[in-house]
Amino acid sequence: MHPAAAIGLVFAGCCSNVFFLELLVTEHPGAGNIVTFAQFLVIAVDGFFFTTNFCRKKPVIPISKYAMMVTMFFTVSVVNNYALNFHIPMPLHMIFRAGSLIANMMLGIILLKKSYKPAKYVAVLMITAGIFTCTYMSAQSMGAEKEDVDAEDGGIVQFLWWLLGIAMLTFALFMSARMGIYQEVLYSQYGKHPKEALFYNHALPLPAFLPLAGDIYRHAVLFSQSEPIMIPLLEVGIPKMWFFLLMNCITQYVCIRGVFILTTECASLTVTLIITLRKFVSLILSIFYFQNPFTVYHWFGTSLVFGGTLLFVDIYNMIKQNLTKKKD
Repeated sequence: MHPAAAIGLVFAGCCSNVFFLELLVTEHPGAGNIVTFAQFLVIAVDGFFFTTNFCRKKPVIPISKYAMMVTMFFTVSVVNNYALNFHIPMPLHMIFRAGSLIANMMLGIILLKKSYKPAKYVAVLMITAGIFTCTYMSAQSMGAEKEDVDAEDGGIVQFLWWLLGIAMLTFALFMSARMGIYQEVLYSQYGKHPKEALFYNHALPLPAFLPLAGDIYRHAVLFSQSEPIMIPLLEVGIPKMWFFLLMNCITQYVCIRGVFILTTECASLTVTLIITLRKFVSLILSIFYFQNPFTVYHWFGTSLVFGGTLLFVDIYNMIKQNLTKKKD
């Protein structure tokens, strides 16, 4: 698949996925486990039928090599979604996940002994600072609305829970960057097999959801009690929370398949850059649809993100080279 098509899948699938996730957690902030389980199950079932041919096709990459990546992927997915239980608003949730550019570059330098041009460092810092500015200002607005409630219910306790959520997101941030580097090394040894990796990353961790079965069942009951919504064309009504979860799973499949395909075509840092820009687009959509404030600071963050992107891809030299080719 052409990289441009994979990028299209990432932006369309992932932006829609975040939209439905925000609808879910707005109604039930503790729904992270059932959302993660449903996503893993849908992708695993699809891979069982179409990727492994009912597990009759042997994996190219040994299962023992997948074990480490699967452990990291499962941990990152569960921790990121479960952190929403600890008073972490969605915009603040995005800030840490968008910070993966910095984590990826730091671990790449430490573990792979990579080196980058100074312009790349500046670009990454600009993009991260821009997303930080937008998400931080959104988080500040949400925090101001809850200030009175926090004072009455025990603001210190909620602040400590919030710190725990921040610690979880920080851990998941660096674990995700480490997973990306491990995947890059694995592909260099055994070749790139995104569909195979997609299946095993979601199928192997399914038994690990057993300790979370009680929480998953409790939210399944709550979902079934939500008001019905009519499905267009089919004229069938289902509880709206189940509909949101279904759409979240479908868009998650499109999103993550695009990401895994992208890893076969681009280096880890470039993939992280594209994912970071997608998160910025999701933030903008979230601000407008869910009516989060968009101040001058948000516009300042926007200019940093797009300016950093142009600097990272070295747009000036790309244009110069294209003009030179046309002259020749």
